[in-house]
Amino acid sequence: MSTYIYFVRHAVSPYVFGNERARGLSEAGKMAALQVAEVLADEEINLIVSSSYSRAIETVKPLADQLNMPIIEFEELRERPIKGLNYQLTEPELLAGIEQSFIDIDYCLEGGETTREAQHRAVPILEKLLTDYAGQKIAIGTHGNILTILLKYYDTSYGYAFWQQTSQPDIYRLAFEDKQLTEVKRIWKP
Repeated sequence: MSTYIYFVRHAVSPYVFGNERARGLSEAGKMAALQVAEVLADEEINLIVSSSYSRAIETVKPLADQLNMPIIEFEELRERPIKGLNYQLTEPELLAGIEQSFIDIDYCLEGGETTREAQHRAVPILEKLLTDYAGQKIAIGTHGNILTILLKYYDTSYGYAFWQQTSQPDIYRLAFEDKQLTEVKRIWKP
């Protein structure tokens, strides 16, 4: 029997330097979160979990409200900081760092977290969910980098190119058989 994970990448959230944890959704992001709930309404979701960051929680909240379910937060599912949070980079510098981190999973910019380190904190949560909720359907509010990092753990073909083509929001349905990834299907239509 398959276990399904619905990774829900957060909707649009205005970037505010130094406010990674608390930044919420834009007005357009809030409207998109309602659409996420519509897309997932008939999927028979059994559990809703999320990163502890506001933008991920806010993206799955309309679904949780609609299904009258709590959102269980996991700090381990937070976004991966590719660099220290106390300094800024240009977008090209940041993108180059992210790209390199998917080529070399032990690479990060100063003060950041490598792909391997992020996998070490996040994969055990996913594995526990796959064990505890085997045969069920789980929605997970997430972020682009950590989503790609988790996919890369199960299938090394995932990396920078996949991350770049994801949208905000986005939804991927993953099928697992005995903790083995058997299918990834994008179900969000931007």
